[in-house]
Amino acid sequence: MNSFGVIFKVSVFGESHGPAIGVVIDGCPPGIPVDRNDFIPDLTRRQAGGKGTTLRRESDVPEILSGVHEGFTNGAPLTIITQNKDKISSDYDGFKDIPRPGHADFTARIKYSGFADMRGSGHFSGRISWGLVAAGVIAKLIAGKSRINARLISAGGSEDIEKALDEAVAKSDSIGGIIECVVEDPPVAIGEPFFYSFESGVSHLAFSIPGIKGIEFGSGFAAASMTGSEHNDSFIDSKGKTETNYAGGINGGITNGNNIVFRVAVKPTSSTGVEQKTFNFTTGKMDTLKVAGRHDTCIALRMPVIIEAVTAIAMADLILIDRGIYNRP
Repeated sequence: MNSFGVIFKVSVFGESHGPAIGVVIDGCPPGIPVDRNDFIPDLTRRQAGGKGTTLRRESDVPEILSGVHEGFTNGAPLTIITQNKDKISSDYDGFKDIPRPGHADFTARIKYSGFADMRGSGHFSGRISWGLVAAGVIAKLIAGKSRINARLISAGGSEDIEKALDEAVAKSDSIGGIIECVVEDPPVAIGEPFFYSFESGVSHLAFSIPGIKGIEFGSGFAAASMTGSEHNDSFIDSKGKTETNYAGGINGGITNGNNIVFRVAVKPTSSTGVEQKTFNFTTGKMDTLKVAGRHDTCIALRMPVIIEAVTAIAMADLILIDRGIYNRP
């Protein structure tokens, strides 16, 4: 499935080397002021261009096809696309015989009986995250006064991101990273018990981003080595502010008004310039693979804005589900 959401429903479509990619947002409330230029700041943050990013250069200019009339959302499905122009599809010809380790080449080949478009990784490409960022721009407006900020806090296992990046580039290899996201002034009491807790909503969307391998909220895995008396967040005022925030702003799957804090682990880019030994499905023998083409040394560099977007999408859906059940101050 390529859709997420109960009320604020987001569907992504397209392939990396197809004519266009995009997103449809169904359930978007009417009356939200929207202009094409509103999308540019976040879409620009997602673009390549810096050290360690792919040489593929797409303009990423958004085109609004439906759902906006005279500058406002009109209640109809909001459809936004961008054209794919900078494509070198021949770089991917060899992966039918030798699927890239770590990629979706093999699984897509089996699942779709050999018919999947794997140019640039097709629908499995990180390029498809463009639609998430576009949807996130709208979702941030629904989230209101909340401020969502994500940043890369380490890469290649080091807080010295620049040094780690330089070393990876010199080796023609790739590295992963850790991104931390903080939501300041979040809405209180959004999130549903059990199957649509705030954590499960954000986690569902985060794992929909290619390359995400783990997520933790608040103290995360460190909580397993703490005692309950250490880990419990003591309340210090009548509004629910806590002395510590090991819970990451969430209790019982529901936001408690403190800052929401979580971190995601991003794997190293699977396409690497280092030679690898892997199986050739045509010859039936082990073979040497060295991936050509244009790829990011560290995909985590471009992911903070995507993490912000999926957080906003989950928040928007939960806010609309809530419908004011809790009388917020």
